[in-house]
Amino acid sequence: MKQNTFFQYLQFEKRCTPRTIETYQADLNQFLVFIETTYHFPSFEQITHLHIRSWIVQLMQKEISPRSIRRKLSVLKTYFKFLLKIGALEKNPMLKVIAPKAGKTLPVFIDENSLKFLFEEVNFGEGFAGLRSRLILELFYGTGIRRAELIQIKPRDIDFSSNRIKIFGKGRKERFVPIAPYLKALILNYLEQRAANFPASAVSNLFLTDKGKALYPKFVYNLVHRFLSMVSTVEKRSPHVLRHSFATHLVDNGADLNAVKELLGHASLAATQVYTHNSVKRLQKVYQQAHPKAKMKATLND
Repeated sequence: MKQNTFFQYLQFEKRCTPRTIETYQADLNQFLVFIETTYHFPSFEQITHLHIRSWIVQLMQKEISPRSIRRKLSVLKTYFKFLLKIGALEKNPMLKVIAPKAGKTLPVFIDENSLKFLFEEVNFGEGFAGLRSRLILELFYGTGIRRAELIQIKPRDIDFSSNRIKIFGKGRKERFVPIAPYLKALILNYLEQRAANFPASAVSNLFLTDKGKALYPKFVYNLVHRFLSMVSTVEKRSPHVLRHSFATHLVDNGADLNAVKELLGHASLAATQVYTHNSVKRLQKVYQQAHPKAKMKATLND
């Protein structure tokens, strides 16, 4: 059903990251397996909106969250649009499909005091590995970059004279993130250790494993999860939580929302505005605890 051609389109034309393509593959394969086993269709041309709706019902019966179902439907939407584009399909079955509503969830973040304790009190270890661990966590929190973006950083992307790093985000969109003096010093120190430990390394990526190979997503996740578990009990302790923490703390301290949008590499301001909700919620709590009249019961005038 043109899957390989579709994935090549995502890679070379849409310039999706490997992780995004993996997600598309998993979601699309799940749908196609459902279609094949349930309806035994030999061709995607027979698929209608009714078959897609029946898949949604099955997903809901399996207690898949509305948010995840919406993501899967977004993959199908992109897939069928591609089939129309290349002339492999005449009618889009997604046009009559309505995605289930997803409840709004606020980004999970770690409070400033916990992160202060992490960077000031926690022992990251000695030598190359310890310095690498600290730098990875500091970069996540100090710049708000994504995991895939961190893994792709190369030494040549770092402009020490301007104190900034060139980042390639989703769709290979380029942006620059500033680095504070302490981050610049950490990176320079790390580069010295990297050169001393792996003088003949041909890997172009900034970060290396203990064996001198390029970092991979699971390595980074495990590292971040391990250290965040030392200072926080939040349910999610992933690199993305540090990205949320970066944005939330900027907004809390009065940063302009448009500036935060640019730092995060968001395509629209709507994606950034979610961080204001955390701030408003916290302000409401402070108000209720501190204002003399906040706890007074409402009374009606006669």
